[in-house]
Amino acid sequence: MSKSSKIIWTIALVIVVVLIGMVAFGYIQKLKDQNPVATMEVENFGTVKIELYPDIAPQAVSNFITLANRGFYDGLTFHRVVKDFMIQGGDQAGDGTGSAKLSNLRDLKEGEEDQDYTIKGEFLLNKVDNKLKMTEGVLAMARSNSYDSASSQFFIVTKDTPAIDGQYAGFGKVIEGMDVVHKIEEVETKVAEGSENSPNAEKSTPVETVKIKSIKVETNGNDYGMPNTIAPQTASDYSSLYEQMGIDPSTIVTEE
Repeated sequence: MSKSSKIIWTIALVIVVVLIGMVAFGYIQKLKDQNPVATMEVENFGTVKIELYPDIAPQAVSNFITLANRGFYDGLTFHRVVKDFMIQGGDQAGDGTGSAKLSNLRDLKEGEEDQDYTIKGEFLLNKVDNKLKMTEGVLAMARSNSYDSASSQFFIVTKDTPAIDGQYAGFGKVIEGMDVVHKIEEVETKVAEGSENSPNAEKSTPVETVKIKSIKVETNGNDYGMPNTIAPQTASDYSSLYEQMGIDPSTIVTEE
């Protein structure tokens, strides 16, 4: 091969390598531009995929991703199921009273005391510009009556529920497996043990355990950071506000 031919082949090879690199870079960049997607495996029910919205509720998304990818949700349950409303899970206690601890988010520093935590409530009623409506398939953070009381519990809306628009931090939506969500919604439920005689008892505890085998989130190489944690908030009475808004307090999705 002549010297000129070698030069031509070398130049051609360099061009090919550059083109391959550009295509690869473009593919990687395209992936990074996509929202994170959570894959939830529910024992005996199937797979649910949920697109998360970091641009809408960054604290809820970073919190959920961190807990999920550290295995916090693996083996927990959907402890509350209300037909034509939602299914709720993510509680280590399994009865709606539990939350996550700092050690579930990160390794503690030497001498640091472990404790429960909450995150900012990213919803309109809490003066956060989150306009995601509570429509079928939306993933949102559960909370107590205190606005900044969300921790690890979440719910998936099973039917459009405009009565609670703007009151919860919606941060994602089911993109595959809504049929699985509806199958869970149909499970037989009972009143929680010990609440049988309560006038406000809710028949929402599954008779048979609905176990979350795992939740893992594909972040496409993006780092969504850690949520800004705050000390658990004391629940407040917002009944008068609910009355003004025409909201039935019994529809409020709580962690306790």
